[in-house]
Amino acid sequence: MAEIISTIAGKIKEINISVGQAVTEDDEAFIIEAMKMENVVYGEDGSVKEILVKVGDLVQEGDTLANVE
Repeated sequence: MAEIISTIAGKIKEINISVGQAVTEDDEAFIIEAMKMENVVYGEDGSVKEILVKVGDLVQEGDTLANVE
């Protein structure tokens, strides 16, 4: 199982994937707002099994945002 990992600390602004959706490493899975800038977190190849965060959550760099199989 692969994980989509936060690349920066900040607040989840958008979630652009859903459980069961097929994603690739080119898909913009999450948008994280940090220091008034938006940062894109890209997906991993596979199918989304679980999303571990919601819009508004604060995350740290290295946190798991979603599981992909």
